[in-house]
Amino acid sequence: MRYGDRLKKLRESKKLSQQQLAEKLNINRSTYARYELNQTQPDYETLQRLADFYEVSVDYLFGRENNNNLPGLTPKDEKDIAKRMEKIKKDLAGDGGLSFFGEPLSEDAKESLLEAMEYAVKQAQRLNKKYIPKKYRKDND
Repeated sequence: MRYGDRLKKLRESKKLSQQQLAEKLNINRSTYARYELNQTQPDYETLQRLADFYEVSVDYLFGRENNNNLPGLTPKDEKDIAKRMEKIKKDLAGDGGLSFFGEPLSEDAKESLLEAMEYAVKQAQRLNKKYIPKKYRKDND
């Protein structure tokens, strides 16, 4: 399946029109339509926004991995992840903070790191759900 087909399938699974999705991503509808038609490829920033919006990896969008079969997150999962992320943010704001090669991280770098960490936590949660039989899951979804 080509990336345009995956984009269309993902968009339709959210019951969104091309116009609605384009507005959410702050791009032109005709530009997005060309992505679905495989006429042009999104730039890296747009790819990342698409992957984040659909909660898949960029590799999935290009067919290099098939992580769309992972279970979704429940509202309880989202709440637990939000709590974990708040703790991480609090730890980052602590005395030592974070540094990169001895230099303090900028606010943009911290935000980028937090976004990557949140994605990783969500993926780990989905993977964990995939391999735990339903009868043993706490949320019984």
